[in-house]
Amino acid sequence: MAAVAMLAGVASAAVYEVGDKTGWTIMGSPNYTLWASSKMFHVGDTVVFTYNKQFHNVLAVSKADYKNCDATKPIATWSTGNDSVVLNTTGHHYFLCGFTGHCALGQKVDIRVASSSSAAPSEAPTPESSHPNAAPKALVAGGSVAATVAASLLSLAAAVLA
Repeated sequence: MAAVAMLAGVASAAVYEVGDKTGWTIMGSPNYTLWASSKMFHVGDTVVFTYNKQFHNVLAVSKADYKNCDATKPIATWSTGNDSVVLNTTGHHYFLCGFTGHCALGQKVDIRVASSSSAAPSEAPTPESSHPNAAPKALVAGGSVAATVAASLLSLAAAVLA
């Protein structure tokens, strides 16, 4: 029965591309505040940062560092150009681009994860990062989020039916 509840929680997780089709950039001056405010994020959702890794990266930072565009003390860093971050906790998650001047030009986003009584349990952080929202290694390495979720669902379904 617990496995069925877990399956329902995994199946309801959403995947959001930061900036939608624009992606993670300064080109065209995207409004990431507006983008984030138009979404309802929940524990277990994934945000995907898509960008040119020669010109951008993604840093998870504290609230103070977000407000001050301070990239010197990141909590976690991603730099593949196709980075998935699982939102494992409620509250605010602050991200910015660590390239000089990009945050000041608006390349930062505050993602607020709503509290929910049906939130899935938090996963342990990956060894590559101490950030509680670091994606599993397969996702960080550029693996398909859909394939990872599908494989997890099939595995869980097989365990439930066994």
